[in-house]
Amino acid sequence: MTEAYIIDTCRTPRGIGKVGKGALADFHPQHLAATVLKALAERNNLNTADVDDVIWGTSTQRGKQGMDMARMALLDAGYDQRASGVTLDRFCGSGITSVNLAAASILSGMEDLVIAGGCEMMSYTATLADPKNPSLMDAGNLRLRAKVPQSHQGVCADAIATLEGIPREALDDLALVSQQRAAVAIEEGRFKRSVVPVVRDDGTVALDREEFPRPQTTREGLAALKPSFEVLANVVIDEAGNTFGGLIRQVFPDLKIQHMHHAGNSSGVVDGAGAILLASPAYVKKSGLKPRARIVATANVGDSATLMLNAPVPAARKVLAKAGLTVDDIDLWEINEAFAVVAEKFIRDLKLNRDKVNVNGGAMALGHPIGATGSLLIGTVLDELERRDLKRGLVTMCAAGGMAPAIIIERV
Repeated sequence: MTEAYIIDTCRTPRGIGKVGKGALADFHPQHLAATVLKALAERNNLNTADVDDVIWGTSTQRGKQGMDMARMALLDAGYDQRASGVTLDRFCGSGITSVNLAAASILSGMEDLVIAGGCEMMSYTATLADPKNPSLMDAGNLRLRAKVPQSHQGVCADAIATLEGIPREALDDLALVSQQRAAVAIEEGRFKRSVVPVVRDDGTVALDREEFPRPQTTREGLAALKPSFEVLANVVIDEAGNTFGGLIRQVFPDLKIQHMHHAGNSSGVVDGAGAILLASPAYVKKSGLKPRARIVATANVGDSATLMLNAPVPAARKVLAKAGLTVDDIDLWEINEAFAVVAEKFIRDLKLNRDKVNVNGGAMALGHPIGATGSLLIGTVLDELERRDLKRGLVTMCAAGGMAPAIIIERV
């Protein structure tokens, strides 16, 4: 077995994902993706003809985000036409999955130089949504809905918090910590190594800093916010009379959902892209590239599709077992803060030291550009391992359909 090395990572800042408010909202998604691909090539003096593949994560592959963003973006970035690209969708888990598949390709010996990453422009995908017909993961497949009820993710978050007996106070506490840690990380420049500016065609900078964080957030302000998903839970979504809350109660008939999640303790809606350069030992030797980390293990897990958000814990346990490691062997953890309950349950179930989890804040403070986030988190944990002179990091996140990919990296 060979190794799969991480050579470099980069990402855009996250822009507010609303048309008319976000600095990136007027860009084409391929431009955002091309920004990080171009940066990787320039920073590492790549011969892009050597790139065997670009594996890219994008969740909503419609309109401007369709048509194989990986291939289109690498062409936009000026790569040699011999570089190929493929775009995948594992919902929120796409950005980790792209890296896992790139690593697997190198570990198998089939490829030597692969770029993985993802892009999601939520300012654009919001324009595709029909507010009268809230989207469902089952894509309106009533046959599947009758077999495996799948609700709205926010309603699922509230249902999990209710089932686990996690109070809103704990969720708001975690949201405040996320904002505070992100504020410190930004103030101290902890993201500078990976963040590259997004530049307009005329050469002016559109965005070179995180746009979403709200460092002025207070505990009192969070407590005053109204739950976001209570009304949505009771919306009739099909001719069968189903509601989002009712879909969950088909599996948990006695559950009285307590609604606790709101804009402050849920992930932020943002635009962003990130990319990671991976190489084989043979290519490293030939090219002179310097590895920063190696891929230790990867895993995928499915869990309850009805609750949707509970797979990260079993995914973490599975990837630890594959690596022959324990919780104590991991120095830093990144669990995507899709909703506060996801991170809170993760910490509680694995009995983690909170000072090792999301140490630079998470998606509640920084935002969650769906298909890109996993790649961003891998870059974040690698930068922080280096800054603290630590060894191993584990990254995982929930994905729609009740899934979670996971990855362990180790500095070299």
